[in-house]
Amino acid sequence: MKVFKKIGYARRGEFETVHGTVQTPAFMNVATCGAIKGGLDAGDLREVGCQVMLCNTYHMHLRPGDKLVHELGGLHKFTGWRGPILTDSGGFQVFSLANLRKITEEGVKFASHIDGTRLFIGPEESMQIQSNLASTIAMAFDECVENPADHAYSAASCARTTRWLERCQKEMARLNSLPETINKQQLLFGINQGCVYDDLRVAHMKEIATMGLDGYAIGGLAVGEPTEVMYHVIEQVEPYMPTDKIRYLMGVGTPVNILEAVHRGVDLFDCVMPPRNARHGHVFTWAGRRNLNNEKYAKDTAPIDETCTCPTCRNHSRAYIRHLFKANEMLAMRLCVVHNLHFYNTLMERIRESMDDGTWEQFYDQYRQILDTRI
Repeated sequence: MKVFKKIGYARRGEFETVHGTVQTPAFMNVATCGAIKGGLDAGDLREVGCQVMLCNTYHMHLRPGDKLVHELGGLHKFTGWRGPILTDSGGFQVFSLANLRKITEEGVKFASHIDGTRLFIGPEESMQIQSNLASTIAMAFDECVENPADHAYSAASCARTTRWLERCQKEMARLNSLPETINKQQLLFGINQGCVYDDLRVAHMKEIATMGLDGYAIGGLAVGEPTEVMYHVIEQVEPYMPTDKIRYLMGVGTPVNILEAVHRGVDLFDCVMPPRNARHGHVFTWAGRRNLNNEKYAKDTAPIDETCTCPTCRNHSRAYIRHLFKANEMLAMRLCVVHNLHFYNTLMERIRESMDDGTWEQFYDQYRQILDTRI
């Protein structure tokens, strides 16, 4: 990670990978099963300015199977996306199956949400799956505790996550040395945990910061806690995150969440919110959020955002898209997902530009007041 400029805690830089260089701060577009929900493919991602695609280890392991993806040449050949790909560890999905899983020191036994098949993923298995997928960046297998969790359990969980991280490191080194491995330069990011406890968060970050990882993530947030708590946790751990490594806030968030996290020193983001909201007619604009299902848009011939240059805004009106939703046409979802992802990637581009030209603080102050307002 090269940091070109710092403005307060905010960082402008770039992150080099075997599949291309990422300009930061950056937003990763979430293609859970190898595709953006809403009917977008790799070409669409290029059109909306995506830099990094994120795929879900748990879901790709179940369908179509990571060994099949390996046989077909890895995620890049399989999906047609040539840029960097990050795969999560599967941990969050496994731990969200609270009634279907059992945690041991070795890993997690769980039942498939598809057909109930009994499965097991531990640190080694997660690394093996992600190696088969041949992603650019693999996330370490961690325990994501529920929020709230008591201090004693959170402390034990942090310790287990560190032990698992050491096993992930060892297994990745082994896998990257094998002749059959597709991406022998796969990177490993560790994940900071500790629930909402300052002492645990700081101690855990200090511990994993010594392990020489390729990047560091803050996990276990954006799971229902107040945003002020999330911002507080970032502020607590930021001083202990290596300055020469990329910083990733997992699963975040709204445009204002991103502005606030960049302001506090975060480089990388992902969230399912842009496509998920879009599929229900909720779109982001530079004046705030719109719900295109509202009656007031029935005769509105303006684009979603008159300042937007995405394919949807260049070609279609609010009235037309509202009609598509009312008629249950799939095109409605696709058009709105294209717009929302274009908006998020443009937001990151404008953040970077404001840092480059020295207007970041004004940009931050202006849009943190606007972007989450409801029109």
